[in-house]
Amino acid sequence: MKNKQIVGMVVAAVLIIVVGVSGAVTNIIQDKVSQGSKMAENKSKEQFLSFFSDEEEIETPDEPYVGQLDIVGTIQPSTGFVASGEYDHDRFMKFVDVMMDDENNKGIFLNVNSPGGTVYESDEMYLKLMEYKEKTGRPIYAYFGSYACSGAYYISMAADKIYGNRNSWIGSIGVIISYNNYNKLFKKLGVEEINITSGANKAMGSGGEELTDEQREIFQGLVDDAYEQFVGIVCEGRGMDEATVKEIADGRVYTTNQSVELKLIDSVGSVEDMKADFEKTEELGSVEYYAPEDEISSLISSLYGKAESLITKSDIQVAKELAEDPNNGVLMYYAK
Repeated sequence: MKNKQIVGMVVAAVLIIVVGVSGAVTNIIQDKVSQGSKMAENKSKEQFLSFFSDEEEIETPDEPYVGQLDIVGTIQPSTGFVASGEYDHDRFMKFVDVMMDDENNKGIFLNVNSPGGTVYESDEMYLKLMEYKEKTGRPIYAYFGSYACSGAYYISMAADKIYGNRNSWIGSIGVIISYNNYNKLFKKLGVEEINITSGANKAMGSGGEELTDEQREIFQGLVDDAYEQFVGIVCEGRGMDEATVKEIADGRVYTTNQSVELKLIDSVGSVEDMKADFEKTEELGSVEYYAPEDEISSLISSLYGKAESLITKSDIQVAKELAEDPNNGVLMYYAK
């Protein structure tokens, strides 16, 4: 095949993708405009304008509902576009705030399927859920899918009752700091990292330098402090004493049946079993399970992910991404 033909085919393929994406985005924008017109009939001018502003307004049902939070994927700071059904920290924090002041809200359902994530975001979400319970007196139930580990388990300690799928991996109660060290690679390549610092430990954890014994102790102190916090949260959430929790909190994961025996969760069953128990025990009546969704962000994230998967990465690109991993050297409630 001639070069011109190949170029022509590539250009045609790109045009098809661009047209397809443009069409999809246009449809969503048209839907938003249509919804905005309906809102304008019933709401004030400020509410109408806020619909199109950067500060997104989270809409909720006009009927009784249980708010659903998808604690799915890695728990971490919101980074912009988040795929549908994945963890979106800022959005979920705001959603809980909205539910606190919404009389139609009857409780929260934590749909958990996550290996955990950063200490800060895990704790912030847990505290927000506890604030919700204290302010409203409404219940929170959790359901564990394939896995509910570390930070995901931490957040779930706000739940009044926890169900687990019979094949769940649960627990991994512990803390980890990971970072990549390139010292040996740098020496092989003849590269030297130079850090001008104000103190001996200012650059600790830098990829081009080895850790000293003192720096290891410093990092260990950070881990130990976060671990004690985690243990305390589990003690409070599961009504267990510290000695019992520490005996099982060595970072390992447990099966669902083991978790019931250890009192890490309450029951084994399906999500339908959990919802039936939730509605009966809490006398919720007929309720909708509602999870707000940002359609444009989800679409763009999905398209970006698919496009990125088609691009072959060089060894240099892979190494660069490893070096720039934002979770390098960050305290994590995370199961590896």
